[in-house]
Amino acid sequence: MNAGIVITLGRGGTRVAGASTVAQEGFAADTALRDIGTGNPDPSRIPDPSHALASIARRPVLYGEPVIDPDLARWAQEWMSADLPPAIPMRITVTSGAGDAVERLLAQALTRDDAVALEDPCFLTSIHTVRVAGYRAVPVPIDDEGMTVDGLRAALEQGVRAVICTPRAQNPTGASLSEGRAAELRAVLRDHPYVLVIEDDHYSLLSQLPYHSLIGTEHRRWALVRSVSKFLGPDMCLAVTASDPETADRLAMRLTPGTTWVSHLLQRLVRALATDPEVAAGIRAAGEHYAARNAAFAELLTAEGLPTKAGDGLNVWVPLGAPARAVSEQLMRRGWLARPGDEFALGGGEASDHLRLTVHDLDDADLRKLAADLGASVRAVRR
Repeated sequence: MNAGIVITLGRGGTRVAGASTVAQEGFAADTALRDIGTGNPDPSRIPDPSHALASIARRPVLYGEPVIDPDLARWAQEWMSADLPPAIPMRITVTSGAGDAVERLLAQALTRDDAVALEDPCFLTSIHTVRVAGYRAVPVPIDDEGMTVDGLRAALEQGVRAVICTPRAQNPTGASLSEGRAAELRAVLRDHPYVLVIEDDHYSLLSQLPYHSLIGTEHRRWALVRSVSKFLGPDMCLAVTASDPETADRLAMRLTPGTTWVSHLLQRLVRALATDPEVAAGIRAAGEHYAARNAAFAELLTAEGLPTKAGDGLNVWVPLGAPARAVSEQLMRRGWLARPGDEFALGGGEASDHLRLTVHDLDDADLRKLAADLGASVRAVRR
């Protein structure tokens, strides 16, 4: 029962539990509709790796060699330490993406049935990771400034052993921690120094907002995870994790040389791209492009009677004032496939009245058409 494999039904006996399904990011398969729920970056904004690939094919790496490429380690150390308190001791680990990092971080600190504080609504991969591992998700509400103080305090009072937070460009809402909110949350965590705090700064180099952290100098168990998939492309399955030394040691035990390490070719490629001035300029331009397109769409929605604020990130979180699933059905009749907010909710409760839309790759005409179709869909549901 604790493993979630069987369900007891009292006098009705015991039966095998059905598979728990969680929505996944990406394109929907086999649809003729225009998919505006993908959560993907714009492929035209992903750097071309062909030139860098030619420069990284050096000697082969053999069993027993260091897990992390030395050049990548130096770059990662500079990148991460620039945003962390100067006095805080830290070590670098490299994993196969942010999802892999979060899964390994939780596994080295928690056991099945332990409680994990998650933002609500929450990133789909985090929901999936927690459910599959058998942890208990404790929802923490968020607003425009990120995790709420009362919500985090309540989760800690329920005995959570880990907190997963998105400091900026929260998915799906686009919320980012303000400086004041981050300070308030650090104050709450000061009484819980051994609760593992995991910050998933997935948007990092694309973000238009400063990074504000929950991690205080006195906190004992922490990790800052930064994936490269948003700015170098989803196929670049690599994330850099900075963490306290004890957490780094435990994480390193799960990344053995030659078996579960991240390919050194991939590590060299990431470092070559991330340190290329032309690529860096393209990443900055991509972040500005996403922000501008989302802001333009938010203005169109506001003109349609759907006041919307464009947050940070690849998506727009649209308040509808009507059930999201009903509105998404109306959009389907008009040729659009959207993501209802229910897919990102942790618990039961009321049906979501938000849609998460990925619209940065639409041209001006399509943006106007989508805004008009969404306005018409909401009005049809409200009638």
